[in-house]
Amino acid sequence: MKTFLPPLNATEEKEYLRRYKEGDPEAKKILIERNMRLVAHVCKKYQNAEEDMEDLISIGTIGLIKAVSTFQEDHGSKLATYAARCIENELLMYFRSKKKCSKEVSLYEPIGTDKEGNQIQLVDVVEGDEKDVVEQLELKRQILRLYELMPDVLDKREREILQMRYGLNNTNPVTQREIAHQLHISRSYVSRIEKRALEKLKNNF
Repeated sequence: MKTFLPPLNATEEKEYLRRYKEGDPEAKKILIERNMRLVAHVCKKYQNAEEDMEDLISIGTIGLIKAVSTFQEDHGSKLATYAARCIENELLMYFRSKKKCSKEVSLYEPIGTDKEGNQIQLVDVVEGDEKDVVEQLELKRQILRLYELMPDVLDKREREILQMRYGLNNTNPVTQREIAHQLHISRSYVSRIEKRALEKLKNNF
């Protein structure tokens, strides 16, 4: 594999982003060239025996170009973080097109019940055993979308209960009964809030 140029430091990146926004086409070229290592890094995670790495890098580069073209510094994320997501999205579209997959991954498909009799859906499972790379990518994309939706569609209590219930943001999941005890409310009230919050997310997905 070819050797890529080292990434820009924070000061350099900010300068080239400024120049690109002011209409300097050379700045855009440099931002792309100096982020090619990121493309290779993301593509490597999805390489398998059937895929040529150079082909994946070409596809990932499209995502990088889109990222550089649409990146907004005032949104709070770093260019690398935003670009990695765009690269993964581009790869996802490629895999889905190649596979001609008609099955959509639904985060709300019932997969069983827990010990309290509550229905467990795919959204409850952050990491599963599914080995299909396309479905893994799609699931990851939808989970990221859920995190983005929560502050917009849920109130503080709903977010708090979902975080506790499903162990979001690297916390340990707890039962409805434990949540009820901690918040000094009934378990049935916790259940109603949880179901209402999930329904809001589903309707806004």
